[in-house]
Amino acid sequence: MRATLLLFIAALLSIGLEALPPPDHARLEKRSTSELEQRVKAIDLELEKLSRLSMRSGAGSVGCQSAFHLDPNHTEWVEVDLGQPTPFDQVVLVPTIWRDSKTGFNATGLPVQFQIRAGTDPDSEGIVLASFTKKAHLTPRTAPIVISCETTASWVRVEASILSQGGWDTRYNLELAELILFNGEENVALRKPVTSSSVSPREGASRQKEFLVDGFVPYVMDAGRGTKHIPFASNYAIGAQPSILIDLGATYPINRIHLHSSDGSDSVPKPISDGHGLPGLLVMEGAIQADFSDAVPLFEYRHASIFDAGPIIMRRFPGNRCRYVRLTALEPYNLNSMGFAEIEVFSNGENKALHKPADAPHKIASRPTHLLTDGCNLYGRILPVRQWMNELALRHDLESEHPRITAELKHRYEQRKINLWRMSGLASLLAGGIVFTVLIDRLFRMRQIAGMKERFAADLHDELGANLHAIGILGELAKDSSASHDELEGTLDEICGLAGRTGRATRYCIDQYAHTQLDLPKEMRRTSRRILADLAYDIQIEGETMLSQLQPARQHDFLLFFKESLVNISRHSNASRVDIARTATANEIRLAIRDNGKGFEGPPPPSLKRRARLLRGDIASTSTDSGGVCITLRFRPGRGFFRNRISQRNTSDAAPP
Repeated sequence: MRATLLLFIAALLSIGLEALPPPDHARLEKRSTSELEQRVKAIDLELEKLSRLSMRSGAGSVGCQSAFHLDPNHTEWVEVDLGQPTPFDQVVLVPTIWRDSKTGFNATGLPVQFQIRAGTDPDSEGIVLASFTKKAHLTPRTAPIVISCETTASWVRVEASILSQGGWDTRYNLELAELILFNGEENVALRKPVTSSSVSPREGASRQKEFLVDGFVPYVMDAGRGTKHIPFASNYAIGAQPSILIDLGATYPINRIHLHSSDGSDSVPKPISDGHGLPGLLVMEGAIQADFSDAVPLFEYRHASIFDAGPIIMRRFPGNRCRYVRLTALEPYNLNSMGFAEIEVFSNGENKALHKPADAPHKIASRPTHLLTDGCNLYGRILPVRQWMNELALRHDLESEHPRITAELKHRYEQRKINLWRMSGLASLLAGGIVFTVLIDRLFRMRQIAGMKERFAADLHDELGANLHAIGILGELAKDSSASHDELEGTLDEICGLAGRTGRATRYCIDQYAHTQLDLPKEMRRTSRRILADLAYDIQIEGETMLSQLQPARQHDFLLFFKESLVNISRHSNASRVDIARTATANEIRLAIRDNGKGFEGPPPPSLKRRARLLRGDIASTSTDSGGVCITLRFRPGRGFFRNRISQRNTSDAAPP
């Protein structure tokens, strides 16, 4: 019974386990839940440290744009000529941003499949620095694409083979806002010549291929940390020439300057437009002497249109050793005013103007001049442009990873709830199964006990009844043989022996019949001799080998059926002869007992039917030609095997009669 219970429990567990669905997101499924939770926390902490993606407002240059096509399978390219072999270690592609009324900001014209090639003249093929297909999942995005590489080339080309749809209509084209090539902190592509495979029919003031390297990106620098400062702005006396002086504190080779435009305000909308405070013509000079007696021109900036202004005006120029820098507005902004959020002066990629003293001669009303070199803008700390671009790209990657992980965690949490519900149901089902199994076991045992009682009653009836009847017959024989001393003595010995066996049989029944193997043919002959002592009889047995292979319990049941049949004939039939025939095969055992008595009508006696039922056999009674009765028993040797095995297990070790 324990084995049945264990099998039942195993089946329930297997059903429960098979019901669990496989985890989703193949790439994340190998990581544990705790690892994913820690990763989400790490992403949240990292995002707090990264620059925010704040979009630029106002009017300005958009970038380059190719011709339009009706299908995406067209090759378009744009190429930057560096002039001479130039080393660089990072390529940054800034997408053109489109504002969608439903999805918000998104890249437009960013190719689905493209390569970045670089080479040195006259090699027009070059090498592939990076290659992207649809599987790269670059869109949707607003952040720049950063590709690390280390190479030297005189030209760099972005070559698209599968285009994407533009933002304005359903046609396909190539669009990019900016291409940056970093060598350390230097953008070696800044304001270099640009060629392209085609020109957009919409190309106008805001979309020209030169805007691909003008240094203007569609973002404002929002580091998300540091102190927020208002920009410097100053008015100058009428007739005075507005200028700003910066003392670098030491002599450095100067080759780059960044002018951060005054944002004016962080309100929406801004009360003043972009480019506030930028002069129409600005000249930068450098000197080693404080009186600028040795001044040399460094660069000239002309603010001819709104497309010449942006969040950061970047200029590179041949290096000159300078300690003092002077910015002079030859064509000042409105009403002799000039202003910047920050001025950065670079030497070998390092801002030497940071926290250095600045002055604005001839100013009459201005904000403090230290705001020009404090390293902050309206949004906080000013970062190196390379770090800024890399942080925006990293933010995009983390913000794309975050929802995938949270979706996986949500799936796992929901799966846990489902599994908990299933396991609770399984536990309830298992508990019910155990209770059911216990009840079945109890019913089974009750049936077993009832069967044992029935067998006990039948055995006691058959065994004792047969023996007592035999004693009665022997007693009669004893009376008849009283004249012969030897016959009387033998009969009395038989009576005594039978009485002893009757006592042992009684104990045997009470002790639950610990069956042992019988010599069934011998026992049948001995029983016939005792019970049919005063009758003529004949016994035929075939298949003795098969009879010996019967289980002990079935042998005893069969012998008791045989005894009860002979007792009934001896008591009730008034027969003078009995013929017994038993045949045994592998498929069937058949017993036929025929007498020549007075016969009877109806079914077999209940005692024989009970014994046949214990054998799980079929019994029949038919009339013979001589007027007697023929009792026939048939049963299969293998039937009732499990029943007899249980009977054997629960019987005692008493000896057989």
